[in-house]
Amino acid sequence: MNDALTVGSHTFQSRLIIGSGRYADYDQMLACWDASGVDCVTVALRRVDLDHKHEERNLIDVIDRERYTILPNTAGCYTIEDALRTARLARELGLGTLIKLEVIADEQTLLPNATATVAATRELADEGFTVLAYTNDDPVSALALEKAGAAAVMPLGAPIGSGLGVLNPTNIKIILSRASVPIIVDAGVGTASDVAVAMELGCDGVLLNTGIALAQDPVQMAHAMRAGCDAGRRAFLAGRMPRREYAAPSSPVAGRFTT
Repeated sequence: MNDALTVGSHTFQSRLIIGSGRYADYDQMLACWDASGVDCVTVALRRVDLDHKHEERNLIDVIDRERYTILPNTAGCYTIEDALRTARLARELGLGTLIKLEVIADEQTLLPNATATVAATRELADEGFTVLAYTNDDPVSALALEKAGAAAVMPLGAPIGSGLGVLNPTNIKIILSRASVPIIVDAGVGTASDVAVAMELGCDGVLLNTGIALAQDPVQMAHAMRAGCDAGRRAFLAGRMPRREYAAPSSPVAGRFTT
């Protein structure tokens, strides 16, 4: 199915975006990326050993830039200033102006600071960045981020790393009905059915990592996430049957053959 995801001037063949943390090693990470079929991967720049002080090769070194688009992210940033500095560092390192913006409000819940994220989005968009903005599953925040210049809005499905799935599908549906930029569910995905749910709602994509990295068999789970994304997208495009309060026969009596 030729059904690409376009964010700003970037086009991706896969509607999944996979992260790079918590894998046993780089080989396992790369095997999972391959199994998932992704062509965009996200990297937390603040967690990369750019000076090679602790590793012979860092994460950036092992990524095939011909195959994968790197989406730097500002994970671990708790202020607007830190997030802006990290995004600009990514640009200076030659990673381009595509950025996943996170400004976290609280260390325990890791929930986003919506007000700070809007302010940082506005500034980065004015500088020419293509901003994918992580936020709460709040329609008001999502629309504010779009107005501030976000190229895509990324409402959480559930708290980061929780694996709880899409906790508030109603709010996600409201966001989808009102937004005009791509909506990509980010955080909380635990298994393939969570991806399918997000895609069946009409989301343009899903960003996930822990659900694969902490699975008992990460590579097998990566395959499952890919299938869940495809199934959910196809179901959304097909259009589900109406829900009914009462039973309806699958073989209607009217017009049936009689003997």
